[in-house]
Amino acid sequence: MELILGIDDAGRGPVMGPMVLAGCLIKKEIEKEFIKLGVRDSKELTQKRREFLVGKIKQKAEIFWVTITYPNEIDGNMNNGTNLNMIEAIKAAEIINKINKDATHHPNRLKIKVIVDCPSVSLVKWKDFLKTKINNLSNLDIICEHKADKNHISVSAASIIAKSVREEEVGILKKKYGEEIGSGYTSDPLTQKFLANNVEKYKDSGIFRKTWKTWKRAFEKIGQRTL
Repeated sequence: MELILGIDDAGRGPVMGPMVLAGCLIKKEIEKEFIKLGVRDSKELTQKRREFLVGKIKQKAEIFWVTITYPNEIDGNMNNGTNLNMIEAIKAAEIINKINKDATHHPNRLKIKVIVDCPSVSLVKWKDFLKTKINNLSNLDIICEHKADKNHISVSAASIIAKSVREEEVGILKKKYGEEIGSGYTSDPLTQKFLANNVEKYKDSGIFRKTWKTWKRAFEKIGQRTL
């Protein structure tokens, strides 16, 4: 039995809300079923289609696991010298360790091909750092690639799960702060306006990534206006 673990992120760059990583472990033969269902990179799908597919993926996966990293944790790590690529590697390793724990205790000591969508320009350096955070490498084949979410069905499936969870998290924020928060991405005009109008009011609410230049500039403008 060939097992493949795809890992991908959602919400890596936004100034608001969490970063989500998801891992999706599937049997090799499930790839064909996912292709027939239309599983592909989550960015190429509508929200409605993602909502349909995420249920199918979870049903057919051997196991899936999600990590959610909120702004305060991201900022804390960044302030301590851990950059975003390192944070993502640490979270990817958490997923691998969780899923691989069961595989290493299986009577047949299951082998797993792990495919990660690499966020770093340096594939080798990032992969080497990732491996230092993995508890047991003996039964793992680690592959780190750019655009893995487009080229590997297991990673596409993980990207859909991650995007779905990220959207749920943004939905929670919208219930509390209103639809005007937008998507949380810095390119979103709604998010830009919300940030400009509320950077002081909600600075300690935990919704903003205060190590982001976008937040710092908005906060500096408030200070300049006060002066």
